[in-house]
Amino acid sequence: MILKEGQPIDKWHVVYLIKENPYAESYRVEDESGNPYFLKIYRLKNTPDKLIHDGEIAEIAACRQLQHKNIVSYIADGVYNDEAGECHYMVATYFSGELLSEMLQRKKKKKLDQKAAVKIFIEMLQGLQYLHERPGVLLHNDINPTNVMLSSKTRGTAELIDMGHVSPCFMGNAPFDTADLDPRYASGQSFLGKYDEKNDIFAATGVFYTMLTGKAPWGVEFAPGMSRKEKIRLVQKARSEQGEIDVDDIHDELLQAIVACGLSLSYTDRYDSVDEVLNDLLVDDDSDMAQEIRNRLAKREQEAAKDQLDESESYSSSNRTQAAAETSADVEIKRGGGNGFTDIAGMDDLKEMLRKRVIMILQDKELAEKYKLTPPNGMLLYGPPGCGKSFFAEKFAEETGFNFILVKASDLGSIYIHGSQGKIADLFKKAEENAPSVLCFDEFDAFVPSRSGDLGSNQAGEVNEFLSQLNNCSKRGIFVIATSNRPDKVDPAVLRTGRIDKQVYVPMPDLTARRLMFELYLKDRPCEDIDSNALAEKADGYVASDIAYVVNEAATIAAFNHEKITQDLLIKTIEGIKPSISKELLKEYEEMRNKMEGISRSNALPRIGYK
Repeated sequence: MILKEGQPIDKWHVVYLIKENPYAESYRVEDESGNPYFLKIYRLKNTPDKLIHDGEIAEIAACRQLQHKNIVSYIADGVYNDEAGECHYMVATYFSGELLSEMLQRKKKKKLDQKAAVKIFIEMLQGLQYLHERPGVLLHNDINPTNVMLSSKTRGTAELIDMGHVSPCFMGNAPFDTADLDPRYASGQSFLGKYDEKNDIFAATGVFYTMLTGKAPWGVEFAPGMSRKEKIRLVQKARSEQGEIDVDDIHDELLQAIVACGLSLSYTDRYDSVDEVLNDLLVDDDSDMAQEIRNRLAKREQEAAKDQLDESESYSSSNRTQAAAETSADVEIKRGGGNGFTDIAGMDDLKEMLRKRVIMILQDKELAEKYKLTPPNGMLLYGPPGCGKSFFAEKFAEETGFNFILVKASDLGSIYIHGSQGKIADLFKKAEENAPSVLCFDEFDAFVPSRSGDLGSNQAGEVNEFLSQLNNCSKRGIFVIATSNRPDKVDPAVLRTGRIDKQVYVPMPDLTARRLMFELYLKDRPCEDIDSNALAEKADGYVASDIAYVVNEAATIAAFNHEKITQDLLIKTIEGIKPSISKELLKEYEEMRNKMEGISRSNALPRIGYK
């Protein structure tokens, strides 16, 4: 190793090694404030000549020019000398988030919904557009699902990472190492040594195809240990036998046309520039495809408007139709399915309590009628952020077989006076029409803030509407689960009997729960020699979201290296990530629990959830 853990290099210090090869190594480093960065260092005497241009590492020279929201950002570079000689290094923003390949892997059908896929595709193209507009034209040359990062810092914005193959257009011997390129996302021309803008567009469109269908282009899968030549032969055989890409699995005809053009086997039939693809996707010029998109969208809007009018015959004017739409709660109803409580690590006391006091009554109607039992109206889950309160609500619905409706505060916003009150009423009506249902309000304090504060008349009216709708809603087949990090901000009238009957504190996960979480989050990932109990001990003070982040961070590094997730990698990742809940904040939540439940009551009754 060129660097050692804890070693300072300029204003950064090394946290751990990520990847190494005979001439370069990658590290996670941190600045003085503990902010993470990515450092790549080359040992100059071992670096192949083709990776050095004018005495500089080509990757470092290229990245120094780049600064764009859809490309991993260059921070600094420098020279480091040790006993073995001169080394050149570069520091970039740390790949904090989830690889697109990881996101696709955890999806049930290995694909994304159309809206999400189009968003990521556009952001990838914008990153390529920036590269292609650099002086002399720069190419990425290695676009595939493992080199697209969905940044957690920017709420899932796609960033192109791994800039080790950046180059100008060329024809001939590649000025970079081609052994690690994925031929499934490369054009046939690149196999002959031709790299240009069309090859980048071909690769990006291939990734778009994978997002939409859950398959690699032409359905090619590689066996472990295959050489690059074997992979290329397999890709060429599939394309020769199948011909042009099959787009039947893509349900939108216009996206079919875009994919067919971007992945055409004919060089001349493909898009010539990123601008052409973006124009067709963003509909902001007069190209033929853009006009076709406009016509199609206009037709859809006309049909949607007609359907809306047909369903609203009682309204005589378009203004009233629009107002009615603004008082309709636009929420998604998840119907059945899922693994229920099996997906929840820990919280055994809460699961058992609900099985005895709620689920049993809901599922055995004869027994409930015999003993004249009525289920509770609702439940408030409160406690530190990141402990899985909303996730538990969804799994409760799966366990009972109820329909599930997740509601965020923005779902009930309206531009009309009293419009939000209408949406609240419509929401409960929808829940009743789809009964039995679980109605989950995320961050409940935003819906029903205490009226003792300085509330406007509209917001006070919304709280009153909630109070009215919550009254005995269990008789309508609705079970309400509210989650909150600040239950002290909830209006007290909401928490009385007959509305939100139970208040349950969900504290930090204990050792057993943390062990189960590691096992759950690591399930079906490529792992080697994992001791989940040791990981749980190391992660003392980490909440569920912290542990999920640790596992995903380690998986990202392993995927970047095409290696298995190991115990050592997980331990190093834990050491490099601080828990999100401080001891001081945890103390505040314990005091809040005492205030909510009463100190004497909390001493008499065991807490429900993690111990």
